Amino acid sequence: MIEIINRQRKHPVRARAFRRLLQGLAGRYRLADPDLVLAFVGSGAIRTLNRKFMKKDRPTDVLSFPLGQAGPDGRLYLGDIVVAVPVAARQAREQGIGLERELKILVIHGFLHLLGYGHGAGIGEEERAARERFL
Repeated sequence: MIEIINRQRKHPVRARAFRRLLQGLAGRYRLADPDLVLAFVGSGAIRTLNRKFMKKDRPTDVLSFPLGQAGPDGRLYLGDIVVAVPVAARQAREQGIGLERELKILVIHGFLHLLGYGHGAGIGEEERAARERFL
């Protein structure tokens, strides 16, 4: 089950579009209906998470918390993706693209982290392929 939580109010987020994106990504990587959470938050919330888990006291655009384990019911719990919508909005303006596109780029990036891709060479190629297919 894909759960989408919107904890910010400034920017509208089309949950259905992100559910479809995550379902498409799960299918691409042959994950049979994984459980994961996608949360859209403000700058303060992402800063708190970044400080607590990454030891960086500043807002960031996306954080991923991979679990990749089966629960007691046997379902795969992939993990959580947290996206800071205000940071994404600023980045979208700077790049001259729409907010939804930037949010989708960040969700793809976060999803690949849940699969175990790091910031090395491997994630770049996967990210490009996923963007071509889903954006």
